[in-house]
Amino acid sequence: MQFEISSRTVVAYFALIAGSFPSLAQNPQDCSKVPDYNKLKAALTSAVKEGKGANGGLGNQEWGAVVNRDGIVCAVVFTGPNRGAEWPGSRLISAEKANTANAFSTDNFALSSGNVYSAAQPGNSLYSIVSGPNPNSAFAGDPEKFGQPDDPLVGKPIGGVIVFGGGLALYDKNGKIVGGLGVSGDTSCADHVIAWKTRHVLGLNAVPMGVAPGPSDNLIFDIQNGVSSSGFGHPACKGGNPSEEIINKLNQTHPTGPHR
Repeated sequence: MQFEISSRTVVAYFALIAGSFPSLAQNPQDCSKVPDYNKLKAALTSAVKEGKGANGGLGNQEWGAVVNRDGIVCAVVFTGPNRGAEWPGSRLISAEKANTANAFSTDNFALSSGNVYSAAQPGNSLYSIVSGPNPNSAFAGDPEKFGQPDDPLVGKPIGGVIVFGGGLALYDKNGKIVGGLGVSGDTSCADHVIAWKTRHVLGLNAVPMGVAPGPSDNLIFDIQNGVSSSGFGHPACKGGNPSEEIINKLNQTHPTGPHR
């Protein structure tokens, strides 16, 4: 089943949620509703260990980050033996992906970072929405602490918008959004698969509605001649093992939805 949503509806939706953030949690530092460092590291590591045969991509080690509903970074982890075993640039990207999915999802409607790809292309309704991270948060701190419980990003708003796979909103068992998860370090399609499996392990995947079949916030591969028929399409990923078939089956192998 394909959901058709007009560009005008998308613009109105983003305008609505952009104005909603001042009324969010009273304590912006509250991370009690999202996974802590140990839970995130264990769940992400278990997904990565399935390897490129199960996830696609290059089989790389990954960075992962979670933000709370106010966009404050609550945890940053890596899955390899040390921080140099993952792409260094993916630390910030994972946090920005988490921010993107959280920023553009609500209790009633989820968008993954990859769902925003087509709308953000030149000539489309969200062109120029892509932005870099908050420099006051992103480029400070001791590198020895990167990916540790006291990572310099923790407790700070990362900001930034990234529009390729790997960022997912987090929903509690009642379908209430509590924050966002970002995964980076491999192809964006493999990042999406690993983020999806990580969210599933964490039990924060009671997605209420989305633009992909399910309905969910899965990636949609419907770009032909540069145009996405749904308006939410993501390109296929080159490099390593293909992930598209794995992604198309995620709603069956790792289903989302309320878990009451």
